[in-house]
Amino acid sequence: MRLKLLWVGKTQESWVRTGIDEYAGRVRRYAPLEILEAREEKGAQAAAMRERECERLTKLLPKGGRLVLLDERGEQMSSPEFASFLSKNRDQGTQDLVFVIGGAYGFTDGFRKEAFKSISLSRMTFTHQMVRVFLLEQIYRGFTIMNGEPYHHE
Repeated sequence: MRLKLLWVGKTQESWVRTGIDEYAGRVRRYAPLEILEAREEKGAQAAAMRERECERLTKLLPKGGRLVLLDERGEQMSSPEFASFLSKNRDQGTQDLVFVIGGAYGFTDGFRKEAFKSISLSRMTFTHQMVRVFLLEQIYRGFTIMNGEPYHHE
């Protein structure tokens, strides 16, 4: 199973880039990982920005990829439940598991309908920049749980 992370906008904060690099390196010990950025839309109304960003994200999606949105309205999972989700996708032969983090105004309804699943990392709101690190850490944690490694403590 290959993992692809798509997100809107460049990572601006150096400390966020450091976290992304750290956890991306850890994840790559378990699975191929590709990170792609779609250009952020600026200077338009929220609906127009959402539409243009989702068009850009769509162009980056691999054919046949299983699309997972990071969305405040998505399902919340514990870390072991997320590990199980990763494991099931791997065992079912998913070729590309694609996690998408939208821009500041999220996704269009049409883009949401294309998703296999939507997940929420928390009921709290985080910047879409910080979510990048949180998602990578949870993917890494998921793989350590799947492999019975001591990173995660119950």
